Amino acid sequence: MHAAEVEPAKPFDISDLPDIFDRFADHRALLLAVSGGPDSMGLMAALARWRAARADGPALHVATVDHGLRPEAQAECAMVAAAAARLGLPAEILVWSGPKPEAGLQREAREARYRLLAAEARRVGAEAIVTGHTISDQAETVLMRFLRGSGPLGLKAMAEIAERDGIAIVRPFLWATGARLAATARAAGFEPIQDPSNVDDRFTRARLRKLIAAMAGEGLDIERLATFAGRMRLIDEALRHQADKLAAASRRPTVVPGTEVYEAKAWLAEPLASVQMLLSMAIERVGGGASAERLAALEELSVEVLMALAEGEAARATLRGAMVAVTPEGRVILSREPPRRPPADRRMAQ
Repeated sequence: MHAAEVEPAKPFDISDLPDIFDRFADHRALLLAVSGGPDSMGLMAALARWRAARADGPALHVATVDHGLRPEAQAECAMVAAAAARLGLPAEILVWSGPKPEAGLQREAREARYRLLAAEARRVGAEAIVTGHTISDQAETVLMRFLRGSGPLGLKAMAEIAERDGIAIVRPFLWATGARLAATARAAGFEPIQDPSNVDDRFTRARLRKLIAAMAGEGLDIERLATFAGRMRLIDEALRHQADKLAAASRRPTVVPGTEVYEAKAWLAEPLASVQMLLSMAIERVGGGASAERLAALEELSVEVLMALAEGEAARATLRGAMVAVTPEGRVILSREPPRRPPADRRMAQ
């Protein structure tokens, strides 16, 4: 075994931090999402050290979320608040109250967590929420989405900078290992908690961690998966560029708010992937929700739209809160799906 394989991970040093955090120098305030685990505790320790070394910079606020799912959560949140206080940072414990779903619990918990964090960011005047996601999180995300049938939109996985509920989500350690953040937390004198759900086989991510560990012996490790996500992001960007050009050439003005109209006969001469991306982006705008990451539904919709255009027939479908209508004259009209229509039924109507 090589010596490098057994050496402990090196914590982030003060000399490492400007390259990571100087992007935040002009921000008024930042909200740090801290769960109490090693990644987020390392993030908090590193950001606090960077800010303390500066004469000016953003005010740092800490938020931790009690999802109400484990009895230990209250004590863990209190530990985060105490650790933040040691660093001189104000902290708020956010509580996800109300009934919890039996199915998709982790997904719903994640959605609730981001809603609470976005509201807290607005309350404290923070322009961004900073998270401790690492390369392992990226690898797990891309593999999870692959197993769910995602196309480039999903397989590009997490972006370093994204937006949610009008607030920027920044993941400055997306290419770092969790081991380095854990070492950074320990160097600051913290003892992070270990969330038992991380090794609970009832949850998809816990099972995927074991699968990734098994595949690493065949060469498909977290670095390869994260690199794959980066390459898919490049493909996604290229498709978006082509879709933007196609949309600009075929979009027609409309006086109806929230509606997009296209003279779409020219779409028949374009690659299917460009049409899929155009429809995905338009559905996201008019449907009021996230684009479909699962490729199968978008593929089916795109093919049905093109078939209706080729045959000069009227057709209609719904997907992700958007209604897509094709006219016999070759127009494609996208609008918000009426609330009375069941969103689960999106089969084309001839």
